Amino acid sequence: MIEARALIKRFGTLTALDGVSLRAADGRITGLLGPNGAGKSTTLRILYTVLRPDGGEAWIDGASVLAHSLEARRRMGVLPHGAGVYPNLTARENIEYFGALHGLARAVRRARAAQLIARLEMQPFADRAAKGFSQGERVKTALARALVHQPRNLLLDEPTSGLDVMAVRTLRRLLGELRDEGHCILFSSHVMQEVAALCDEVIVIAGGRVVVQAGPDELKARAGTASLEEAFVRLIDPNGAQDGP
Repeated sequence: MIEARALIKRFGTLTALDGVSLRAADGRITGLLGPNGAGKSTTLRILYTVLRPDGGEAWIDGASVLAHSLEARRRMGVLPHGAGVYPNLTARENIEYFGALHGLARAVRRARAAQLIARLEMQPFADRAAKGFSQGERVKTALARALVHQPRNLLLDEPTSGLDVMAVRTLRRLLGELRDEGHCILFSSHVMQEVAALCDEVIVIAGGRVVVQAGPDELKARAGTASLEEAFVRLIDPNGAQDGP
């Protein structure tokens, strides 16, 4: 389970987060939905301990990201935006290297890498240097690295950005399987179709604040709309949503 309470983050005079609180449960996919600049990536970066908040607290399965950041990191797998991989290593070597960083024995990390390569359908490029990878190949490699230590919690920052249709389908299938296995998955997106297809719970964030957290059907009911996209527009800008022809 992933929790945050009253997170505040400032960059100079800009307040990126203004009291963000959220909860992502085990066995569910929770989407962090908002326009560009809403605070989605900042929230995730605090959760996976890259940024330190100016106020508030967050926990990964009860481990504080502030007081016990190393323990919190052990309990999560992270796919940051951009999905950078080591270009001179093969996909398999990238995965095994991260397994070593997490303290896995050589035999264990090799076995885990082989399992993930099969599960993510990476066999055609598993033993090629990552330097020439497509975006989809980079994302699959980065996702396998995030899963190598079998974390209970998974944080993904716009995971389908730049992917083709087949890669998106593979990723959606995997996330559904992980949810059914009891994992807690929190991902950010501004793509309505992606959120509607995947999420059990949606957190709408705008202007550094959580507007609402609810299931997709409840969001549509609250906004009085038939589509998630229209519900999102009305929730983040009730007055502007009434403008138009």
